[in-house]
Amino acid sequence: MPIPDYQTLMLPLLKVAKNKKEYTVKEVVEILAYQFELTEDERTTLLPSGQSFLFSNRVAWARTYLKKAGLLDSPKRGTLSITSRGLTLLKDNPDRIDNKILRNYSEFVEFQNFRREDAEAARSLEVSSETDSDTPEEVIDNASQRIRNSLALEIIDTVRSMSPSFFEKLVVQLLVKMGYGGSIEDAGKAVGKTNDEGIDGTIKEDRLGLDIIYIQAKRWQKGNSVGRPELHKFVGALAGQGAKKGIFITTSTFTKEAKEYTPRNETKMVLIDGEELAQLMIDYNLGVSTQKVYEIKRLDSDYFDEN
Repeated sequence: MPIPDYQTLMLPLLKVAKNKKEYTVKEVVEILAYQFELTEDERTTLLPSGQSFLFSNRVAWARTYLKKAGLLDSPKRGTLSITSRGLTLLKDNPDRIDNKILRNYSEFVEFQNFRREDAEAARSLEVSSETDSDTPEEVIDNASQRIRNSLALEIIDTVRSMSPSFFEKLVVQLLVKMGYGGSIEDAGKAVGKTNDEGIDGTIKEDRLGLDIIYIQAKRWQKGNSVGRPELHKFVGALAGQGAKKGIFITTSTFTKEAKEYTPRNETKMVLIDGEELAQLMIDYNLGVSTQKVYEIKRLDSDYFDEN
């Protein structure tokens, strides 16, 4: 039989987890392969890139989508278990679970769109893709963006699970890659050392050290947003140091009031939330590696010009 696509795998995957046991992804792959009576050749069929097995890759994507819809959870890294929401959905005895069903959950819509304000544009894009109205290049670009958005969410979930000291190190490495602080050695001496009235560290604004930027780093979990009072404290700490520039980095989000806050003095403050942090890590190749590079080539009309 043909290898089932990832949406076809969603309902069987959720049913496997129905007994509330905690499974590893590898265990689920084996169970589903047996249920679908896949041959050894089908189990070991590779993606076109040759980087991973097609079936296990599709199971992994089904798991990711169910997790983003709140139907599955990951008690610890590399595992899955069903949630109360997942059990509720199974009680309705659905014939199939696919992206259309998952779009009933706001968390999944946010996952697909990544930014709530882009929701309508993303829905239009998805519809056009399903009707094959996009050009091949647009399909590649859209798929690339979805992969990037999924990667960004995976990055920030992983960062939240790391220790505070690892997060401080990550902040240093990212800022240095962005051109601040000179070297890792110079920058690393500052972060996590001062602990001075809400300031987690300092870093040079440029390689010559002509100015200093003060840093506040909050490794907070999702749902625990940074509010305006936290920014007030940081600005006050900057004023106490006679500083005018600060970066407030968090793995969570900022409240609306925090985003709208503008210090009355001349302090310049940049806010970086978990979403932007993940995007910057991708842009500056921190904590990620290149899996595949595709070249898109066009006809060189100048070459065929006989004049």
